[in-house]
Amino acid sequence: MGVAIRTAGDGDRELVARLLDEAFQDDPVSGWVFPGEEYRRRTHHRLMAAFTDIVLAEGWVDVTEDGSACALWMSVPADGHGDGATEDDGPARVREAVDPDNERVELIGRLTAGIHPSGRAHEYLWMIGVAPGRQGEGLGSALIGSALDRCDREGLAAYLEASSARSRRLYERLGFEVTGEPLALPDGPRMWPMWREPAR
Repeated sequence: MGVAIRTAGDGDRELVARLLDEAFQDDPVSGWVFPGEEYRRRTHHRLMAAFTDIVLAEGWVDVTEDGSACALWMSVPADGHGDGATEDDGPARVREAVDPDNERVELIGRLTAGIHPSGRAHEYLWMIGVAPGRQGEGLGSALIGSALDRCDREGLAAYLEASSARSRRLYERLGFEVTGEPLALPDGPRMWPMWREPAR
């Protein structure tokens, strides 16, 4: 059975932000940015909303028709990141909007920007979220696979950072390979930069 996928619009903002908030509550990187369950429950949704706003404005969001999963993508030109959260003072602006006293909100943007490959145009999978009760059903693979099919048709590479060993294994099954050393967050988990060449 196929998964129906559509491109999200501005009217889907709350759905996407809520979905990401729920999907990433137990993610190791989210736990590092927002340590403590109560603090994360109160604050994490603001970062997910900021990311949603950036990608709706500058990239695109694929969402399953039933609203149970979404993927945030940015097109990155050969000469830059094409990413409002990591250009210039973007991380500082996100921190100010989300949680001014939490330096990790800014640091995560700067650190991931520092390992982001440049020199070749590619599609950047910023985040993918699946509702907790629907994980393991293949929705994430279907969402990513749809975009990767387009990458293959257009001869575009794809890039992402895996935030857990579990997600890294999923991405490896989809043709991504770890490129370079993992990013070790200060006193925190690792993230794996992963690259996928277009299929010939």
